Amino acid sequence: MNRGSGKRPKLVFFPARFIPPTPGLNKNDYEIYATYYGSIASGFFGKLKVIRKTDGKLLFPYDGADTIGPFETIEVAVRAAKARGEEVVNGDLNFPEL
Repeated sequence: MNRGSGKRPKLVFFPARFIPPTPGLNKNDYEIYATYYGSIASGFFGKLKVIRKTDGKLLFPYDGADTIGPFETIEVAVRAAKARGEEVVNGDLNFPEL
């Protein structure tokens, strides 16, 4: 690093690569990540992320999505999150969000 020259390193930005919306053809074109958060005192909530792998689009969570829970056990919360994920995938297969 040359501190005495007064020059700063030049930043180079590359344009973002555009990936056109590509609907999924089957359930293998989606990734469902289901987990939980919460505690015994507040109850357990399902936490979900659904991604369409064909174009990388995040389908869930979205603005305004309701919470999944509360539930009394971790297992029920995760099961509910997985079920919601399956609903999102089936909905996108029937009516793709582009």
